[in-house]
Amino acid sequence: MTFRTDERATDLAEIDRFEGGVGWIAHPDETMQRASHALEVDGEVWLFDPVDTEGLDDLLAEFGEVAGVVITLDRHKRDAAEIADRHGVHVYLPEFFEGVSEELEAPIVRFDDELADTGLEARTVVDSRFWQEVALYDPAEGTLIVPESVGTAEYFLAGSERLGVHPMRRLVPPRDALGDLDPERVLVGHGPGVMDGASAALDNALAGARKRSPILYAKAARNLLPF
Repeated sequence: MTFRTDERATDLAEIDRFEGGVGWIAHPDETMQRASHALEVDGEVWLFDPVDTEGLDDLLAEFGEVAGVVITLDRHKRDAAEIADRHGVHVYLPEFFEGVSEELEAPIVRFDDELADTGLEARTVVDSRFWQEVALYDPAEGTLIVPESVGTAEYFLAGSERLGVHPMRRLVPPRDALGDLDPERVLVGHGPGVMDGASAALDNALAGARKRSPILYAKAARNLLPF
């Protein structure tokens, strides 16, 4: 499997629309399926790991004015600074993230257990030298955002999974961080979200991550073979 990214603007592909939120994939032909999201909270719009694209501001205007741009994975700087500057807002980073703010040309705000006063709970998923990730959970609406440890892009999925654990996390899935949640929907950083049966899909992904890892790794190996 070749992991393509495409920096050229293409038609915005809308995903994950629900009352109070929407997602988009700026470059639908990418293998990595980089997904971004917007949530409306008290009449304001919060953006999560956004990739910029033509028509984005029109989409966001349906939900209100942008209040902030959030990076939930250290590698997901994407277009956060550019979009924040365009809307005159701050980029929000988890308190423990290191080596990210220095690469952003935008004003920074740090957050800990809650994102500002949005009611979104921040849960540390990974805090290591090589990987820093938080998930955000809205207990009132049942929306869970996980940027990397789980996803729906093809290279995350083994067998009949609708939601899969990242290949590098299969042997140590994020059960402690996510296993007690009962979400209505799971929004991910790679691929469309799981909008129905989300709690069961998450439970299945976490419970079977190790067991199904050989299936995923074998699929990845087949995709790398020359034709």
